[in-house]
Amino acid sequence: MRDFQLPGRSTAYGIQGMAATSQPLATQTAIEVLNAGGNAVDAAVAACAVLGVVEPQSTGIGGDCFALYAPQGRIPPIAINGSGFAPGAATVEKLLNLGLEQIDYQSPHAVTVPGAVDAWSQLLSDYGSKSLDELLQPAIQFAENGFSVSPRIAMDWAANVGKLSTCPNSKRIFLPGGQAPRVGDIHRQPELADSLKSIAQNGRDAFYSGPIGEDIVTHLSKLGGLMTMDDIASYRAQYVEPIKTNYRGFDVYECPPNGQGIIALIMLNILQGYDMAALDPNGSERLHLEIEAARLAYRDRAQLIADPDAIAVPSALLLSPSYADGLRGHIKRDSAMEALPLAGETEHRDTVYLTVVDSERNAISFINSTFHSFGSGICTPKSGVILQNRGASFVLNAEHPNCIAPGKRPMHTIIPGMLSQGDRAVMPFGVMGGHYQAVGHAHFLTNFIDYGMDPQEALDSPRAFFYEGALSLENGIGKATATALAGLGHTVKAANAPIGGGQAIHIDWQRGTLAGGSDPRKDGCALGY
Repeated sequence: MRDFQLPGRSTAYGIQGMAATSQPLATQTAIEVLNAGGNAVDAAVAACAVLGVVEPQSTGIGGDCFALYAPQGRIPPIAINGSGFAPGAATVEKLLNLGLEQIDYQSPHAVTVPGAVDAWSQLLSDYGSKSLDELLQPAIQFAENGFSVSPRIAMDWAANVGKLSTCPNSKRIFLPGGQAPRVGDIHRQPELADSLKSIAQNGRDAFYSGPIGEDIVTHLSKLGGLMTMDDIASYRAQYVEPIKTNYRGFDVYECPPNGQGIIALIMLNILQGYDMAALDPNGSERLHLEIEAARLAYRDRAQLIADPDAIAVPSALLLSPSYADGLRGHIKRDSAMEALPLAGETEHRDTVYLTVVDSERNAISFINSTFHSFGSGICTPKSGVILQNRGASFVLNAEHPNCIAPGKRPMHTIIPGMLSQGDRAVMPFGVMGGHYQAVGHAHFLTNFIDYGMDPQEALDSPRAFFYEGALSLENGIGKATATALAGLGHTVKAANAPIGGGQAIHIDWQRGTLAGGSDPRKDGCALGY
């Protein structure tokens, strides 16, 4: 129960519908779509398009998308993989011959085919009730007429002045007057507005076989990139079979690899062997077990998770109880494990996650990303599209499961989640933060299930994150806990930035209500009616 004498926010409640996003303008857009007769899918696409304008460092039409959708709450959810693939000419040998030892995050070779627009179009065609034209209008208005920059977005924007300055198009569009917009400044993106208008009028083909795609290919080619119009034109998002595990009577669904959702499930399988509810949620014992479970699971991510269309991923083995038992056997409650190899890590980066539930209890868990802040930093000159840099996750080692190859998807960090009981969804949820996301899912769910926190409390709860050999602790974790963790052998440091973000909506089928939370680490909110 929230202490109303301390800073914080209440969980949002509603009956007819609810939306939770990382920016209030996007949440407002989703609610307006619902009030106009749209369903959860319609609202999610409209809100995500708005986020691509008003939260440009995190997402956009130059990025990728994953979603889990439960029509009328039915389980299993429908899963779509809207992640892009490497160009047809992209081989390990080719890139090594170009003198590369790895793919730089700002390299044209880091840009894979953007999958978001096709995923949006496919979801709307199959499950939406409104046209892409109608749903893109709010984003078009914000791009054309401007929006007022909110605090967290301004902070992230200012941190990327150096990156944005390296691309003339990015500098012109995103650094007006040579500097990042400040809190409250009005920012406009007329080139992006025109691109969104083109997609609204001509559908996904405007992006994948029209002028936007041509602008992407032409610009990347000038920078030495390998992408062609054939690569873009051949892209299609894929419906995939979701994976799951059971955690204390709840089924937890994730999209399968090439995403890292399986890592969250492995963590939950490990933690299921402990009485987590008996531990202090912000104490050293709970955090130590979570950290050690994450280290083991992420070791497997680095070695085994890749595009299942290109290499066999042993998902059944990784999700088996016996496998979790074996991993749990490595964990000592009185000391940290010796360092584990984590070759091929990807970094903690920006993403947007949003969720919507409508009056018919259609529930969607939706995530969209350009990976790093402002993606590759490469912006197209005519269409104003910031291009993602997912290809930097590829490895230039032909023997590695996640090596680059023509038409192959990289290992992906963005993961939507869906919690269910029996045959009904009870909570679409997600936690942003790139590398952190799998840990964030496990941390959020144990907060909700083991500690009985409501969605807002579960998101508010302070976080710890083991990365690059050190354990980062947010300010909310007390000194006594930090000292105890150091005593267990962890290298402890203060987090230099908020860890991740997230949203969730709990569906109370018995009472007919919705309860939503939005992470205070971002600018967003949950709204219901």
